[in-house]
Amino acid sequence: MADAMVERLRANLRSAGIEVDEADLNGMVEKGFLRSIQAAEEAVRTFSVELVPDYLKPWGDAAVARTSAPRESLAIPHIPPRPGFPSLVELAEHIYSREVSPVEVTRGVLERIAQRDPVLNAFQVVLADEALAAAREAEREIAAGNYRSPLHGVPLAVKDLYAMRGTITTAGSKILADWRTDFDAAVVERLKDAGAIIVGKTRMSEFAYSPGSNNAHYGPTRNPWNLEHDTGGSSSGSAAAVADGLVYGALGSDTGCSIRTPAALCGIVGIKPTFGRVSLFGGVTLSWSLDHAGPMTRTVADGAVMLSILAGYDPRDIRTRQVPVPDYAATLGEGVQGLRVGVLHDDGSGEPLGTPEVLAAWRAGVAALGVAGAELIEIDLPLLNELRSINSAVIAAEAAAFHQPLLQSRMQDYGEFPRQRLLSAYSHGPTGFVRAQQARAAIRGKLDQIFQQIDLLSTPSTLYGAPPLGDPSRNTWFMSPFNSLGWPAVTVPVGLTAEHLPIGLQVIGQPWDEATMLRAARVVEADGPWPGGTPES
Repeated sequence: MADAMVERLRANLRSAGIEVDEADLNGMVEKGFLRSIQAAEEAVRTFSVELVPDYLKPWGDAAVARTSAPRESLAIPHIPPRPGFPSLVELAEHIYSREVSPVEVTRGVLERIAQRDPVLNAFQVVLADEALAAAREAEREIAAGNYRSPLHGVPLAVKDLYAMRGTITTAGSKILADWRTDFDAAVVERLKDAGAIIVGKTRMSEFAYSPGSNNAHYGPTRNPWNLEHDTGGSSSGSAAAVADGLVYGALGSDTGCSIRTPAALCGIVGIKPTFGRVSLFGGVTLSWSLDHAGPMTRTVADGAVMLSILAGYDPRDIRTRQVPVPDYAATLGEGVQGLRVGVLHDDGSGEPLGTPEVLAAWRAGVAALGVAGAELIEIDLPLLNELRSINSAVIAAEAAAFHQPLLQSRMQDYGEFPRQRLLSAYSHGPTGFVRAQQARAAIRGKLDQIFQQIDLLSTPSTLYGAPPLGDPSRNTWFMSPFNSLGWPAVTVPVGLTAEHLPIGLQVIGQPWDEATMLRAARVVEADGPWPGGTPES
């Protein structure tokens, strides 16, 4: 099978006009990229060829009726302070009451970035002059009584995947190293409209195509909890910047794990909203049908505030839906009394759900939900294992389609890891993409039924703690299936490994119901086993 797949790969690359050498072919085999293609082909064999593919399904329409009412205005939620760096919500209260100045806060943030970023490598570019100018404008507006939102005057960072007017957007690549745009991505527009201060753009794995921070052009990003360990990918810099107190929140993107893995490995909160909830206009794509944009913050309340501002219909992105957007922070205190929480028991892999210390921390976090009044229900979801392979197959096909012109003309300008991963997509047969989408539709139809039994689902966030620096290990086991399903998911910290590295718990919600999911995450955060503190404490 392996030899036949390699020959098919050679033939498909020749047909596409892409030259490949033996070193890259051997690298694809050694890194296991072809095994993932083979796993996907095996996963789809049991599904009928008569199924309608997933990309023809009207996404999310049936769920619109059960969403909550639209937000009218956003208030700063009153959340008890936590030890460590001030949270976004805490800072917002001080800015609103004019106890602190946005200029003063921004200067402090820029000073900390100057001290810490040479160690962490979290920022692609720091926009000091622009940030200070925006902070001065925010100060004037707030003094005049024009307070825009809880983000007004708050320093944030943007993953270097999103276009920002007047700046270069590299997407972690050499190929886009000179791509300066005269427009903002939709998520950047929303942050600016809310009065946020964008202090810089963060490092990422090249073209977002790695679960680690490995980047041949700009180097890896170090984990603030242990500088010899990785942050995960691809939103590496955003996770490190938030965890280390360089900013109060940051934007990430998530196609198979890229918000939640680095958030979990760095001990922060990462939210992947429902597919279509947040516009991706102006973001460099990895996979059109799997990409999500979302916030990365130190607390659930901070993430809820950011999500309420980022979410909403955008006619420039056909994936978004005209679904009401609630004030997520307003309902965080409602708790989980009476909610049915599915606790994953069997994921179909036949493997443990994590290391013993990961499982102990996760179960303690789940137990906090039970103490708070939720009904805990063990649930088997063996289809998750097939969905992992299908998610990888869809990413590969869509990423290869996006990158083919560049692979034809500038292949050697890619780093080795993303180049070989992209090239391996050409080992798919001619029906591979459609068959994957047929299987995806069938599995979605079956898994949608679990919400007759439960309201929320919980899994560990990762199998183990942060790997050694630059290691692109696939610590994404429980994340990628929910990209294929489009369901919202959040990771919240619940413990530390023996090496003092964070452990996360994942909560998955029903489509368009991030509010209930975040209520549960808030209970885990407040009452679970997370010891609190920061990398420095």
